[in-house]
Amino acid sequence: MTHVPLQHAHAYGVAVEFSDLGKWERDELRSEYDPHGPTIRINARVADALSLDARERFVALAIGHELYHHRERIGEVARHPDRATREAAADAFASELVEPA
Repeated sequence: MTHVPLQHAHAYGVAVEFSDLGKWERDELRSEYDPHGPTIRINARVADALSLDARERFVALAIGHELYHHRERIGEVARHPDRATREAAADAFASELVEPA
């Protein structure tokens, strides 16, 4: 499951790493995209709290979600002006990578 999004990240030249992204109370930050790497950082604090199966799915979806933002950055997909729409599109892209129709 994780290998497909990870392969895409490598194909785009995007590094993937685990980091402690801090404590965010109720709305934990799961991952972030840094265009200056480019790098996807996955919140190790969240991943470490999950079972092995749940962790694999979490990591795959996080990579896919942040890859969508990379694709926005490089102009491969149009950037939606509305944040909620951008995040929904990133989630949909991640789901399609992890569980293709």
